[in-house]
Amino acid sequence: QVQLVESGGGFVQAGDSLRLSCAASGRTFSDYAVAWFRQAPTNKREFVAAITRGGGTTQYTDSVKGRFTISRDNAKNTVYLQMNSLKPEDTAVYYCAADRYGMGVQKEIYDYWGQGTQVTVSS
Repeated sequence: QVQLVESGGGFVQAGDSLRLSCAASGRTFSDYAVAWFRQAPTNKREFVAAITRGGGTTQYTDSVKGRFTISRDNAKNTVYLQMNSLKPEDTAVYYCAADRYGMGVQKEIYDYWGQGTQVTVSS
């Protein structure tokens, strides 16, 4: 089992940047693919980005390509989401999730979830 804790959210202006962190504890972190999802009020939880266990492959939803970068440091048991050129529509609670068997865009794949961190982008 792995425990996940997100941090780094906040209130920013459109065009600003934030870096989210997902810190893991428990089992060997490098055994898990990790993804970021987000959920705005009244919306369903949607896929944002994912990264494989070793970090060699990443995947992004179209709306964040070129603006967001997912990365990981297995020595620090942490996955990051660098978010640049933020837009008001990026406002949501951001969650990290982990799965031992591979990454994907469906939230049902992931067995472990953090509690989320709020990102608010003002215009």
